[in-house]
Amino acid sequence: MSHLLRFCLLLIIGLALLTWTASLLVGHTMRTWFHRDLGMRARLAVNSAKPALLFYWQNGDREAIRHLLSGITRDERIVAAAACGPDESVVATPEYPAAFSCASIRKHVMSDGAVSTESAWQEWTSVEQAPHGKFFLSAVPIHRDTTPVGFVVLVHDLTYVDSREARTQKFLIIAFGILALGGALVSVLAARFSWRGWTEEVRRVLKGGRYRPDFQPILRDVLDLVDRLVMERDSESQSGAWSPQRLKHVLERHYHGESLVVVGNREPYIHDRSKDGSINVLHPASGLVTALEPVIRACSGVWVAHGGGSADRETVDAHGRIRVPPGQESYVLRRVWLEREQEQGYYYGFSNEGLWPLCHLAHTRPIFRTDDFRHYQSVNAKFVEAILEEVQCDNPVILVQDYHFALVPRLLRARLPRSTIITFWHIPWPNAERFGICPWHDELLDGMLGSSILGFHTQAHCNDFIETVDRYLEARIDRERFAVVQQKTATLIRPYPISIEWPSQWASTAASCEDCRSSVFSELGLDPGMKLGVGVDRLDYIKGIEERLLAVERLLERSPAWRGRFTFVQLAAPSRTLIDSYRELNDSVEAVAARINERFSQGTYRPIILLRSHHEPPRVFRFYRAADLCYVSSLHDGMNLVAKEFVAAREDEAGVLVLSQFTGAARELTEALIVNPYDIEQASAALEKALEMPADEQRARMRAMRGYLAEFNVYRWAGRMLIDASRLRRKESLGRRLGDMLTGD
Repeated sequence: MSHLLRFCLLLIIGLALLTWTASLLVGHTMRTWFHRDLGMRARLAVNSAKPALLFYWQNGDREAIRHLLSGITRDERIVAAAACGPDESVVATPEYPAAFSCASIRKHVMSDGAVSTESAWQEWTSVEQAPHGKFFLSAVPIHRDTTPVGFVVLVHDLTYVDSREARTQKFLIIAFGILALGGALVSVLAARFSWRGWTEEVRRVLKGGRYRPDFQPILRDVLDLVDRLVMERDSESQSGAWSPQRLKHVLERHYHGESLVVVGNREPYIHDRSKDGSINVLHPASGLVTALEPVIRACSGVWVAHGGGSADRETVDAHGRIRVPPGQESYVLRRVWLEREQEQGYYYGFSNEGLWPLCHLAHTRPIFRTDDFRHYQSVNAKFVEAILEEVQCDNPVILVQDYHFALVPRLLRARLPRSTIITFWHIPWPNAERFGICPWHDELLDGMLGSSILGFHTQAHCNDFIETVDRYLEARIDRERFAVVQQKTATLIRPYPISIEWPSQWASTAASCEDCRSSVFSELGLDPGMKLGVGVDRLDYIKGIEERLLAVERLLERSPAWRGRFTFVQLAAPSRTLIDSYRELNDSVEAVAARINERFSQGTYRPIILLRSHHEPPRVFRFYRAADLCYVSSLHDGMNLVAKEFVAAREDEAGVLVLSQFTGAARELTEALIVNPYDIEQASAALEKALEMPADEQRARMRAMRGYLAEFNVYRWAGRMLIDASRLRRKESLGRRLGDMLTGD
């Protein structure tokens, strides 16, 4: 009995010492957390107000700055704020303590008195004691581009921190006291009644006994806890806008620097031989390439694609590889060669006469042929062999792109079971009944479910895919995780709205918006006072080009004042001309444009200018900058990046976006004029509203959309997928290790 008493006494003393140590540690940790949280809140508050601050500073509107600062101090923890301008000017809220002058804080924000570089200005925080209490100061610099122009000081009340710290320490003392007494009692009882039997049971399980089902809830809780901790660590360690550098850091951190392998039918650079014998490098008219090329350029790696250019074979090495971009070689393009019959059956046949109209609600009947699907199978297998030649480890990161490669994920999983396969479906996903039209729906679904993560543009497309799998396959639908489980292997189904790079690579070399407008108007022979609309598309029946031209015609009918004052130019790249429906569309668009021009042309004036040819990105960018409006009239589209490209091009914050409600972009760019392209009356009214919209309203709408794209750019799109896949890989690895431990394997 004396041994038990001594044990209990030592336990109580030890817990008392632990309580005292824990109290100090918790107090320090709480203060650190609160200070970090206050600094983060200050940074978010200032960054949200940054555009307005820069504008008011530039215009010298002190009252507007004071009103803006008063809005920030509505936060219950922020008691005062001050804006310290570039010319020693100070604007502060009435409660701002005089003891915290801008002059005294400036020396902490600036380094060695330098004022010309971004690195010389730094965020500064400090805990200060004042007559009315303890305060936390946050000084956040404000930059215009890379030039510092001032800083904002936020004063936070810290009295609640001391109060919470005292309550926490009191709670710890009481809790550890109860724990000490309870621990002593439990130890005595455990030693007498259950310790030996419980430890023998654990030893039996860990040394080879059968895996007990009652451990399953514990295992699941451990995995969920690890998942939450990883998410919190990622959100705290990564801050600021998504950029190529941040995306590369994500790849290095989560995948130990493993390079990406991107698989897409369309190659990012085409080598084409011109009539004079020279070789030209062309950029394809492809939203997929627009989005993916900046990502792989940032992360390096390999892009595996079909080599279809007339000079593609002449420019690669013996293994079909070439480094791109030309002059800035940062990744490898691996070209796969297809026979003419393969290209006809896989690309023109099954992919674009079958899957493309199947997935788009544009009233074109899908055509499925057995020979086409056989070519689709053989080409998918051929691409898998090319991928295997390019990977450098047994657990590579592979991004499979679009409907051309639905079978590739399962084929890769069979050859590389530890690989991380992220498949993104760039077009809409139909409902289950419509997808059942395809005779090989089971094979396509099973192929796609070889992916670790399967991404779509919208949650609605994810819902339709889940319902399609539920109808046609024997698989378990985990609706809590939104995953499909086959043979204990899960494929996560997630929405990842795709975007574009920010800022655009073409912005750095393009002329100003005024110069672009002048050159485009000169090229088209337009008077300077005219209004210009622009459309940019492949000649595809889902783009609603005919409906777009009919809306222009209706505008000129209902508002004759715009005749001779408004021209709409359509940049139309020929596409899939070997397919009958595309050739018919080409003829139909040309006929509609000719009829409208015949009705409303006057002298040299033409209301419709149809430019049917391939247009390189710099030229398209120039038209974006020159136009007064851009009309995106897709009848059904997964995202449509033309809308986002137009917004990204408008650094002058002018111009109006008229956007179809049937695009994924309409869910994000809500400041555009959203229309139903089938409703010609509504669409023409929107065009007229865009032409008459005041400059200040244009600026407000464009500024909001540009702010959204700056935050939700393509680097964020790729980063989210990579982080989610990494978490899934870690979770599955941990689950295997815990399972092996509990089963004794």
